Parts: sequence; C-alpha cells; structure tokens
Amino acid sequence: MTSIVKNLENEQATVAMGQFVAQGLTPPLTIFLTGDLGAGKTTLSRGIIQSLGHKGAVKSPTYTLVEPYEFDGFDVYHFDLYRVADPEELEFMGIRDYFNSTSICLVEWPEHGQGMLPEADIHLHLRYKDNQREIEINALSASGQAILTKLK
Repeated sequence: MTSIVKNLENEQATVAMGQFVAQGLTPPLTIFLTGDLGAGKTTLSRGIIQSLGHKGAVKSPTYTLVEPYEFDGFDVYHFDLYRVADPEELEFMGIRDYFNSTSICLVEWPEHGQGMLPEADIHLHLRYKDNQREIEINALSASGQAILTKLK
C-alpha cells in the first residue's frame, strides 16, 4: 500500500486538494473518506465534485445518505453514512446499484456500512494536526495505485 501525506492549512487548501485528487479519477472507483467530525471530508468532496465539472453547490448528504451528480459518461455518488445505525439499512436503499462501471463513489463514514460496501480503491483520511489538518491518501487497489502515481 502506497500513501501520500500532505498538510492542509485551511478550507481553501482542502478544496484545492480535492481538485488535485480529481485530476486522476476515472470510473469505476470507490473512495473512502474518514476522519473526525469537522475534519473536512465534505469540503474535500466538494473540491473533487466541482473539479469534475459540477457547477452548483455541493451539500453534505448527511440526511439524504446520497447525493448524485451526473456528468457526461459517468456519475458521482457522494455518500454520508454517519447516521446509518445498521449496515443492513443500506441494502434497502439498493446501495450495491450505485457501485457500477460508470460511477465514482465518494463514501464518508464507510465504517458505518461495513459488509455492504465494496473495497475502496483509495482511502482519504483527514485528521487534525495542530491548528491545521492533514490528509493521508492511500492506494488500496491497482486503480488506486495508478491514481496515486499520477498524483505524486
């Protein structure tokens, strides 16, 4: 497993990191985003989604569980599983249908969907470091490794 670690000094740096990560993304891809509440998972997702071409706002799917974004030839599904009490709930929403050959799935709080989610290609972990944040990007598959190589 290969990784990159970078400091993120503020919200703009987090959005810029999302834009940077988005440069190498091609479907099918599953990205897990982990970190404490307020660590910047949705901010990072906003940078990714807007960099892929979405012009509007990117809102947290905390209550809807998933926000879909349609692009030319592929879709991005942004999940926030924080409020999921039992991974079986995801089966009722047809979660497996979202992970297909034309989708990029960004999953916040993936540990709440254990057993129902495919393995991640990339794991983005955000953590607090002093008055800033730090991101660790880990490649977990051949697709993830190819993206990480482009990012280095």
